[in-house]
Amino acid sequence: MLDHIDKIHTTELGIERIKRNLKLDTQDVVAYCRNKILDKNCHIYKRGKNWYCEVEQIKITINSLSYTIITAHRMT
Repeated sequence: MLDHIDKIHTTELGIERIKRNLKLDTQDVVAYCRNKILDKNCHIYKRGKNWYCEVEQIKITINSLSYTIITAHRMT
C-alpha cells in the first residue's frame, strides 16, 4: 500500500465522517491520514478487501482496490 500512497483519497462523505470520528479541525483529511499511514510506528495490515493502519490509537480503513479511505476511528 505504501507504494501507492499518492492514490489514497476519500469522498465528501468520507471527509465528514473522518472529521467527526477523529474530532479533526483540519480541512485536508487525506493529508492527515497519509501522514499517519507514513508514520514509522504505523502498523499496516490487510484483511479481506481492506487495508488497516493503526497508529496513535487511530485505526484508518482503506479499500485495497480503490485506495479510498472508508473511515477512521479512535481505538479504545
